[in-house]
Amino acid sequence: MICPTSVPLARIAAAACMCGLLTVASVASAQTPAAAAAETGRLHAADQTFVASGTEAVATQRDAARIATARSSDRDVKAFAERVSTDDAKITDALRAASPRGVDVPKDDPDMAVLASINNLRGAEFDKTYIEQVALAHEQKVLSAFQAEIASGRDDQLKDAAKKALPTIQQHYEMAQDLARRKHLSVASQ
Repeated sequence: MICPTSVPLARIAAAACMCGLLTVASVASAQTPAAAAAETGRLHAADQTFVASGTEAVATQRDAARIATARSSDRDVKAFAERVSTDDAKITDALRAASPRGVDVPKDDPDMAVLASINNLRGAEFDKTYIEQVALAHEQKVLSAFQAEIASGRDDQLKDAAKKALPTIQQHYEMAQDLARRKHLSVASQ
């Protein structure tokens, strides 16, 4: 037999448990907007643009550099391309590590039109096209993507990754300008 005074105590205990569970649930869901967005894979538009365009630009530079190491006969072009390929692989890995959980960062998604523009060329024609269209013009796109993230991005980890990578990208562009000068090509803004 149930004692009449134990029923109210059982109800009070059950109600206290429910209140505790509701409190835990509400605390768990009270995340900052940035944390909530990161967990669901939603990023601010500037960060989304950076993840897409920045990683594509870096992947394009990396893959074009790999083509250059195979197709160029110029040791300066090959040395430049090897440096870019190595550095850009590291930048891609850093971007993947910095991106919030649930955000897909494409690792191998280069601009195929850029790669196609150099893919069938050889010798001096390859070197000229690679330096002008990829090393100079496309490297400016990489610079722009990283600078835009630093200026407008909202995700702290992505901004930090962009800040860390920017000196390397700037160095690539300066190296490309120097390479173009040594090969008597125009270094004017592409």
